[in-house]
Formats: sequence, C-alpha cells, structure tokens
Amino acid sequence: MVAVGSTHIVPDRVAVVGAGMVGLATAWFLQEAGVEVTVLDREGVAAGASWGNAGWLTPGLATPLPEPAVLKYGVRAVLSPSSPVYVPPTASPRLLKFLTGFARNSTAGRWKTAMESLVPINRQALPAFDFLAKAGVEAQTYEAKSFLAAYRTEAERSVLLEEIEHIHAAGQGIEFEAISGDDAREIEPSLSDEIGAAIRLHGQRFINPGDYVKLLAESVTARGGQIISGVDALDIVDEIRGVRLVTGDGETDPFDAVVMATGAWLGDLSRQFGVKTVVQAGRGYSFSVPIEHVPAGPVYFPAQRIACTPLGDRLRVAGMMEFRKPDAKLDPRRIDAIVEAARPLLRDADLDARTDEWVGPRPCTPDGLPLIGATASPRVFAAGGHGMWGITLGPITGQLLAETITTGRTPSELAPFDPLR
Repeated sequence: MVAVGSTHIVPDRVAVVGAGMVGLATAWFLQEAGVEVTVLDREGVAAGASWGNAGWLTPGLATPLPEPAVLKYGVRAVLSPSSPVYVPPTASPRLLKFLTGFARNSTAGRWKTAMESLVPINRQALPAFDFLAKAGVEAQTYEAKSFLAAYRTEAERSVLLEEIEHIHAAGQGIEFEAISGDDAREIEPSLSDEIGAAIRLHGQRFINPGDYVKLLAESVTARGGQIISGVDALDIVDEIRGVRLVTGDGETDPFDAVVMATGAWLGDLSRQFGVKTVVQAGRGYSFSVPIEHVPAGPVYFPAQRIACTPLGDRLRVAGMMEFRKPDAKLDPRRIDAIVEAARPLLRDADLDARTDEWVGPRPCTPDGLPLIGATASPRVFAAGGHGMWGITLGPITGQLLAETITTGRTPSELAPFDPLR
C-alpha cells in the first residue's frame, strides 16, 4: 500500500465481489489507477441481472423507480400474476419493510429530490462508455438510430410527456419529439396498427449486455486481473492485517480493500458494515423472438412496461418488476403476461418461437438511489442498488468509485449515494 498525504493509503490489492457490469467496471477502473484486482463471483461473468436485460444506455430516462404512478396500480393489481409490477401475497418482513419505504418515497417531492441526485452521474454515463472504448475495451455500444416509446392513444402518451417535463425541470436534458402512430410505423414497420401515438427519443444508445460484460471481463484479465467463478462470498472479515473473504472453500489471503458489487444480494454482506438500506430484488424477465423487420433501435411500450431491443437478427423482449427472492425460479406466468401484452403491439413478431427465456434480479432500493462508496469500514465499499439502471450507470459508477478508493476523496456526484444514509 502507498500513502497519499498524511491519512489515505492507496490499496495495492482489492477484491471485487460480483462479476456483473458494476463489479467489472469498478475492477477495470481500479486497474487504470494501478491497483491489482481479483474479482470473485458465485456463478460467473454476467450471471445475474447483467445478462438478459434490455441493454439500454439511456441516461436521459434513468429516473428513480419510486414514483407517484407506481402507487396507482393498487393492491389488487400488484397481486395479479399478469401485472407488470408484481408483489407476492405472502410478503416477508424484509419485503414489507422495502415496500413501506418504497411507498413513502413515491411522492412527487421525493421523486424530484432523487432525480436531481441522479442528474450529475447520468450526464457522465455515456462518456464513461466512450472512455472504455478509447482505452481498448473491444465491446461495442450502438447508436439508437430510432428509439420509440409507443402508445395506443395520445392520452396514454401524456404520462411520459409529463415525466419528461419533470426530468427537464430537474436539470437533465433529453431530446424528443411527439409523433403520430403513422409516423412511428414509417420509422419502425415492426409496430402494429394498434399504435396511435409515440415519442421519438434522440441521443440514446444500446448494447448486447451479455456480450459487453464478457468483453469487459476479458479486458480485466488481459490487464492482469484475476476473475474467479464459482466462489460464494459468505462473509467479510475486516481486521488489522487486511480484509479477508470467507467463502465456501475457506478464507482468502488478506486484501487491502473489498468492493461489494453483489447486486440483489448486496444487503447480505453489507449489513454488518452499517448499511441499513434494504436492497430488494426487482426481478425482470426477458426472451428473444424472430421478427420480420428488426427495429433499428429500442422500442418501448411504457403503458405495458415492455422494453424491446434489437440483438442481431432477433428482438429481445423484456419486462416485469417482480418483488421476490432473487434466486426464485422463473415463473412462466410472467413470460406469458409479457407475451400477451406485446402480441397486439408488434407486427410480424413470432412470439411463440421465443428462446432464451430468462429472469434476473435487479437490485432496488426504497428511495430509488444506488449505494456507492465507503461503508462503516474505510476498507469495505458498496457498489449496487441501481435498480433498472445498472447497465447504463455501471461504468461511471466504477470510474467514480475507483477514484474514491484510490484517493480517499468522494466525488461530489457520489454524495447522494452514501451507503450509510
């Protein structure tokens, strides 16, 4: 370890627990600062929420999940297996605590405060991807030549138009235009005649998330990092000679610091280090289908909460916010609900020829803000709780957290995301 000034010591060796987008980005940027990294994951690279999500790089839409509109579903709706937001009828005390906090934060005032907290980090999200590309990470980001939010009616569309106004009021820019259903079909023939109104967003991108994260992992190993799969970190022991990980195979040698980037499992390790915020799995489902006309960019059906992304010659269809245990089995009823909601809205998509059915646990917090930074131990750091925005905000999270770890100074962008809040 190297001392900086009179107090901070730059770590030589850091362990990162979690090989998703956030963990690997943190490892990569730590390497950029000269730190030796070891990444451990209980399954492997991109095994959790990083693989099957929609892959949108949309900082313009990266907003807090708790919002007044969510409360409008009502109890009966969220208990229905076909609801886009699902809560099991037998909720655990932990889930009830999360939902209580979530409801408390689903007000216009709290949403605005949280949105203002996200604006500074959102502005740097795409430049962080560009930094990785210029530095030799061979993973691609794709410009969304079209990015359409499509609705049946203009009345439905007014919800997102109002939200965009609030996004602008919070200081975040997003370019868009409201267009008719016919104009939307001219841009994207994959939209059915059911679509009567749309919003076209500009300046957004997308990726194939599984491919991107795997190539990021390859860059980490090419730069001398070690990635170990099949290791379940059961505990973290912080003592004078260093920080050790307790795994199913025993204890590791001491590290100078540890980063917890375990997604929906973040609370399991972080609680002993003063992190009181509940991290709840908000599980998303996806599958891919053949479609006659593959869209040139993402297609979003906000009223149904369905996100579609072109991946090669197929369309990935994703949706659902299911508050359950992160490792619960895939529930085919959720897939069926997405299929039936999407069927009338897409043209010439063979929804019965779907493959890659998947469920992954997004790490959600009651206030909609991630947990990024030092815990009660100055050698143990949290990096998670991004909700639906772990892909979009993963690289900038890694860049800013690596700066925190190596300099001892917390960038102003991370101040609202204090894990001890």
